[in-house]
Amino acid sequence: MAESVELPSRLAILPFRNKVLLPGAIIRIRCTSPTSVKLVEQELWQREEKGMIGILPVRDAAEVKPVGPTMSQGLDSLDQNSKLQGGSSDSHKPDIKNQNDVHWHNRGVAARALHLSRGVEKPSGRVTYIVVLEGLCRFSVQELSTRGTYHTARISSLEMTKTEMEQVEQDPDFIMLSRQFKATATELISLLEQKQKTGGRTKVLLETVPVQKLADIFVASFEISFEEQLSMLDAVDPKVRLSKATELVDRHLQSIRVAEKISQKVEGQLSKSQKEFLLRQQMRAIKEELGDDDDDEDDLEALERKMESAGMPQNIWKHSHRELSSRAYLELLADLPWQKASKEIELDLRAAQERLERDHFGLVKVKQRIIEYLAVRKLKPDARGPVLCFVGPPGVGKTSLASSIAAALGRKFVRISLGGVKDEADIRGHRRTYIGSMPGRLIDGLKRVAVCNPVMLLDEIDKTGSDIRGDPASALLEVLDPEQNKTFNDHYLNVPFDLSKVIFVATANRAQPIPPPLLDRMEVIELPGYTPEEKLSIAMRHLIPRVLEQHGLSSEFLQIPEVWFDVNEVQFLKQPEEKEQEQFVPLNKGMEGLATPLMENRLADSAEVEMEVIPMGVNNQDISNTFRVTSPLVVDEAMLEKVLGPPKFDGREAEQRVATPGVSVGLVWTSFGGEVQFVEATAMVGKGELHLTGQLGDVIKESAQIALTWVRTRAADLRLAAAEGINLLEGRDVHIHFPAGAVPKDGPSAGVTLVTALVSLFSQKRMRSDTAMTGEMTLRGLVLPVGGIKDKILAAHRYGIKRVILPEKNLKDLAEVPSSVLNNLEIHLAKRMEDVLEQAFEGGCPWRQHSKL
Repeated sequence: MAESVELPSRLAILPFRNKVLLPGAIIRIRCTSPTSVKLVEQELWQREEKGMIGILPVRDAAEVKPVGPTMSQGLDSLDQNSKLQGGSSDSHKPDIKNQNDVHWHNRGVAARALHLSRGVEKPSGRVTYIVVLEGLCRFSVQELSTRGTYHTARISSLEMTKTEMEQVEQDPDFIMLSRQFKATATELISLLEQKQKTGGRTKVLLETVPVQKLADIFVASFEISFEEQLSMLDAVDPKVRLSKATELVDRHLQSIRVAEKISQKVEGQLSKSQKEFLLRQQMRAIKEELGDDDDDEDDLEALERKMESAGMPQNIWKHSHRELSSRAYLELLADLPWQKASKEIELDLRAAQERLERDHFGLVKVKQRIIEYLAVRKLKPDARGPVLCFVGPPGVGKTSLASSIAAALGRKFVRISLGGVKDEADIRGHRRTYIGSMPGRLIDGLKRVAVCNPVMLLDEIDKTGSDIRGDPASALLEVLDPEQNKTFNDHYLNVPFDLSKVIFVATANRAQPIPPPLLDRMEVIELPGYTPEEKLSIAMRHLIPRVLEQHGLSSEFLQIPEVWFDVNEVQFLKQPEEKEQEQFVPLNKGMEGLATPLMENRLADSAEVEMEVIPMGVNNQDISNTFRVTSPLVVDEAMLEKVLGPPKFDGREAEQRVATPGVSVGLVWTSFGGEVQFVEATAMVGKGELHLTGQLGDVIKESAQIALTWVRTRAADLRLAAAEGINLLEGRDVHIHFPAGAVPKDGPSAGVTLVTALVSLFSQKRMRSDTAMTGEMTLRGLVLPVGGIKDKILAAHRYGIKRVILPEKNLKDLAEVPSSVLNNLEIHLAKRMEDVLEQAFEGGCPWRQHSKL
């Protein structure tokens, strides 16, 4: 324990920022800064005897006004509000580099080192010291100065002499305060020993340590504020110190009692079945202790009121009353919009039409059908309209069309993603007997949107699956049936909920994967791909302005002429990429240069650029205001290819691919639109087998078998064999390959393409490179209609194909193809396979006249 010590006249000072060391307290500190390391080395480490330093509290000047006497580091004299006891009014201004003004407290504590340890010196020369210090006695600062990198101070002790202390101990007030402090401290020690099951070692302090020092020791063990620590440090008078210490000890004692009382009250009210209410009971007990629970209503009563205002049907209200112990379930019932609905605005068909035209280019038939749908809603708002299902490739605007319907009706919009859903519980919810049960996505969506009549988008409805957990598509049958969804039963709710006020809209990439019963519930509206002209208009009217705005540009700075715009590369605008390579561009007016590849072409021609300095921190600075070009940057052909790379289609690939016999050009439909598909066939020595590659499905494999059978049957008629009865596959195999083997392929529309490739192979005649075809073929040679005609023709036009062979029964589908595309194509209709061969080869089919068909 700290004994009476004699202090030197000057001590090295270690600043304690926002902390106080009291006499009798022991602390462990880590010194890492150059200043503190230098102080420890010179004042403690290099001394043989136990060194002594001064600990002085400091605080930032911007903080609350300090308690007691302080000194300002930023001034040449003491703080004018300070009165130093027995000290001088002069003080040296410490020179601390790159540090804001701080207030040095005028009083501190002398401390001695009980333990020192030095860390391993790092390659940078940095050393760390661990120092254990014991507070000895208070002192006041008379003068503050610097010694090298750290501070020293001329000090005077604030401790009383033995004679002075004996006089104070005879004071009746001091005796009363001592008894009061010891009584409170004894009570605190007894309480702590009961809780922590410790021995009576702490009580020895009360009998062996002087009471004025004991006060510092007790207070140093409490977590109190910095202001209270300073107040205790400034308590030089033993009576003042005892009074403050007694107050702090009593406060600490009361806080322990309150915490114990709350704990006992909570434990007394708990049973085994009530453990889940532990936190709630603790909160209630705390509020009772604070005395502010008079106006607080019971949680269950509040929930019951919320249920009453939810507007539940009477049978559901009775059911929820029986479930008062299940809070989460009741909160869901209370949060569901049983009767709350969006107030529909007066439907303005003209405004809806203008919105559709503004947000979606093209899609004339689709927008017309939506207007018809809205017109019926205008005439009969409660009409049971069909469930619209928008089918088309990604990026054609299916989701935004559903959002436009919601905006036109003035209803809220909620999107439910069904992609990859294989569990029926995602639609109907989990039964509450399961751990972690929750409502289905439909009920959860209604809870989020908080109205019972939103426009609900069932997104990617074609991508649901089924497994042992059930079939989500079957659960959707009840959801989309207007006769059943009035009493939709979610397993989690276990009570019927009315979905008849919800307007359902679905989206899909393909209609084929949707189960027929579910597809029958919906009206399919196909959104085919855009024509090149529509893509160009979308890019010029929507995408380019949007991207320019996102990058802080305007048309005054950058222009992309339509003549250079590659309409097949519209998608690049949605995710623009910055080129990594920087170019150094010389500028006029003495400017050093500007590294930007975008401006290279324009600035290389000595365009004038004005540049201004932008102050840091200025927001909303548009780049067009910073770089003012006398004429806008116009994208030319060289820049277009440099930014986007070489063109995807050069117009000569088809000619190169069909340069050898055995190759034909087909048209196929994918979820991303139409595509051109080459079919390659070759023969080799073998046993008459057919080999198929290219990740093909069962349907397309059967089409290949049919095509080979038909060609072998008509071999003589087509002059592929010298006479009838000769086997084309005698001693050889046929291998048919569909390139792009990583892409799965299936469907019947490649039948005519397969026959053409085989006829080209066996006749050694090349197919026309400007021709593509599509159509299903029967075993008797009839050409049957197929789907996706518009997308396939657009793909042929995009690829540079000039002639397209279609089934005759697909003539009606040409009405959907824009006239601008049809004017650039020759459309040939085929009823039989011979018609296809007549148009597929240069000069027609020379063997047709010998055919018996």
